[in-house]
Amino acid sequence: MRLVLAAALGSFIGFERERLPWAAGIRTHMVVCVGACLVMVVSAYGFQGVLNEHVILDPSRVAAQVVSGIGFLGAGSILLCGSVVRGLTTAVSIWTVAAIGLAIGGGLYFAGIASTAIIRIILAGVKPLEEAYRARNQSFQFHIRAERGKLTPDVLKSALGIRGQVKRFITQGSSKKYDEEAVQALISQVSSEQAAGFGRKLASLAFVRDVKAQGRARKFAEG
Repeated sequence: MRLVLAAALGSFIGFERERLPWAAGIRTHMVVCVGACLVMVVSAYGFQGVLNEHVILDPSRVAAQVVSGIGFLGAGSILLCGSVVRGLTTAVSIWTVAAIGLAIGGGLYFAGIASTAIIRIILAGVKPLEEAYRARNQSFQFHIRAERGKLTPDVLKSALGIRGQVKRFITQGSSKKYDEEAVQALISQVSSEQAAGFGRKLASLAFVRDVKAQGRARKFAEG
């Protein structure tokens, strides 16, 4: 009964991961949840025959080892793709289904079922809100060639119509032209729609000679 319930709860969370292109899907989450449940059942009831006044069993010790050991499995789902770390959410979901399996194995049915429902809502329901927030808070880097001394952070903010969003502003004199300098500006907390018009606004300035935009990849990505 407990193993079947653990498998069902693990599959409920694993289904949300399965629809994404990650290695840990339904089967992985089911096996982890059932395995953790079995370990807890064996720890709690598997040694009843050897218990007496001289032998004392602490089931929580085995549960603690599951929590530590499952971290190695979760670490295997974390991938570094360039400057982007992927798989963090999948790793956490694997760790969570292990905890759910321990709860079911220990007879805490309400806690296990409630946790499954909450985790599923977090994984599937919060993602659209997170993506909408990220869409409005992106970072873009601009490489600008302009006349020396003409482009300053205040001029850049005024031209783009932004306030306090220039995170980095670096100028470097040109080795070929004395009256020209290269500027690197990192602008954050803007949407893609806003950034699409920044290049045109900068190019319209009389002292700007060239503008190149580059979207900045996030260090951490969902998955």
